Amino acid sequence: MITKQISAYGTDSPEANLKPLTIQRREVTPTDVEIDILYCGVCHSDLHFARNDWGMTQYPVVPGHEIVGKVTQIGTEVSKYKVGDIVAVGCLVDSCRSCNNCKNDLEQYCPEWVGTYGGFDKHLNTPTHGGYAETIVVDEAYVLRVPDNLDLAGIAPVLCAGITTWSPLRHWKVDKDSKVAIVGLGGLGHMAIKLAHALGAHVSLFSRSTNKIEDAKQLGADQVIISTDTAQMEQAMGQFDIIIDTVPYAHDLNPYINTLSTNGTLVVVGYLGPLDPMLVTVPMIMGRKAVAGSLIGGIAETQELLDFCGEHNITSDIEIINMQNINTAYERMLKSDVKYRFVIDMNSLKG
Repeated sequence: MITKQISAYGTDSPEANLKPLTIQRREVTPTDVEIDILYCGVCHSDLHFARNDWGMTQYPVVPGHEIVGKVTQIGTEVSKYKVGDIVAVGCLVDSCRSCNNCKNDLEQYCPEWVGTYGGFDKHLNTPTHGGYAETIVVDEAYVLRVPDNLDLAGIAPVLCAGITTWSPLRHWKVDKDSKVAIVGLGGLGHMAIKLAHALGAHVSLFSRSTNKIEDAKQLGADQVIISTDTAQMEQAMGQFDIIIDTVPYAHDLNPYINTLSTNGTLVVVGYLGPLDPMLVTVPMIMGRKAVAGSLIGGIAETQELLDFCGEHNITSDIEIINMQNINTAYERMLKSDVKYRFVIDMNSLKG
């Protein structure tokens, strides 16, 4: 297959900083869309993958799966997009298309789903590379349309942080009669508050400190519960229909399970790995409560989210950076020193 070289940022080892790289992109096939990348969000997953925290990274790796850009070329069979369209690409760029999950718009659970980076490009027989790059080529079936009224930089994190929280809100049918709580006010958490509020739910934030109260309420939270305050946690017992837990490291889920109502569900979206301490099943059994997990969303659900964001004028709160500052951004992200998501202006790579 014909390829072309493009500029990117990535790393060739878990200990090394990200640096300029040259990578290969395929020329468009009949169903492909070539996208000039304008903005790319920075996700915790990017950092974990670059540093091989999950033990699955193949190097070199180019992260980035919160991509917004402009169509520059289309294949001969493309029907959904034209040159000049503003489009987006999220966390997946292919799947088997034939399993039950794919047939039910749940491509994120397809056993053969292909990640935007770290997946397997069946055309080139190489790992996929993400959005820290000049351009990307993606099959039109995995490309998304961006509403005209939204800030392009601000919409980038919706492709991961947004859909990761939207999918459980939709699956558990959150509406105006729902009581929702969010654990953690970061990239995922602030989007969860905005989306649950826009769905009409009563929204609470669990926080370990009082300095998040004002920010949470400005984002749409009705109340903030200080999780280190025993009295406040006792008062919250049995309140919530659904809790979205966005914390990206091992932590104790048991206090939050106690605040679920009968039939309530705590959904883990931020952490991959073993729980510590382990779950105590007594409140689960005594109240038919559940602990579940959720992974991003399918293509149709992600488009639904983008359209919803367009209707409600929802974008992520961001800090724009140049590509050359990505290593500093990673260090700041580890310290939660961003409100609430970094987004790379990809013109800085092209200049």
